[in-house]
Amino acid sequence: MASEISLNRRQALLAGAALPLAGAMGTAAHAAAPMQGPARTPFNRFMLGEFEVTALLAGTRTVPDPHKIFGLNASEEEFAEVSAANYIPTQAAQFFFTPTLVNTGSELILFDTGLAPEGITAALAAAGHAADQVDTVVLTHMHGDHIGGLSGAAGETFANAGYVTGAVEFDAWAKMGNEGFDTKVKPLADKMSFLDDGGSVTSGITAMAAFGHTPGHMAYMLESGGKSLLLGADFANHYVWSLGHPDWEVSFDMDKSTAAATRRRMLNMLAADKTPFIGYHMPFPAMGYAEARGDGFRYVPASYQMKLPRV
Repeated sequence: MASEISLNRRQALLAGAALPLAGAMGTAAHAAAPMQGPARTPFNRFMLGEFEVTALLAGTRTVPDPHKIFGLNASEEEFAEVSAANYIPTQAAQFFFTPTLVNTGSELILFDTGLAPEGITAALAAAGHAADQVDTVVLTHMHGDHIGGLSGAAGETFANAGYVTGAVEFDAWAKMGNEGFDTKVKPLADKMSFLDDGGSVTSGITAMAAFGHTPGHMAYMLESGGKSLLLGADFANHYVWSLGHPDWEVSFDMDKSTAAATRRRMLNMLAADKTPFIGYHMPFPAMGYAEARGDGFRYVPASYQMKLPRV
């Protein structure tokens, strides 16, 4: 009984001592902390065998009326039904722009450059790199959100780099004529090397023809230490509307039937081999897997798979 009384007294004393602190905390709560606004980590780094891979968020923006971009051959009702089933709105979509940096141990290779120099240099700086450290810039295709970071008012962004792109892609845009291509890419032609399907950027990095989105659009397969990862660029541009429905037409695809066939071929390969991929416009950090489902595919976002210690 004595020990029980002693314990009750101790509890009462502690409770009494806490009252002034509680009162002080209650007063302090009236000074509300300012809200900081939405934020996103600007890079995601992991090891792929002996390669260090860093996905870089070089920009993001909200785009209205996504049905004017995706599912052009789908009805309003079908587009709305698919969107609702995946908990995404039909009024707007969030676009992400994700260049990827690969450190092979001997070379620093950047795949695509974002919309503008400011975006890619800021993302590189956040990841601990400077533009003048980049040895090679690989361009998957010539759309403005992939070549925009090549140069700006200050001149060439990657002063010490050489450039690599697909021969078919370069030749097609050189014939078509385009302000972005003419101002951003053509001035670098003397520093540029050209690849065809199956060509090698360096050991362990192989070009894969993924035509349709543009005439010579390329994806790139990374292979190191028995691990593989596809840098898919724009073969599929939305994790629901493109993967779930590969045959849905996309306004940005220059050859829509070829793009749809490419999408299905690439997704079949990824699903069969269980190979992860980085999609340039997938929700950041832009990496996931394709799982065959019905007549389409399901996007499975990567979680910690690439972060596990090597064994």
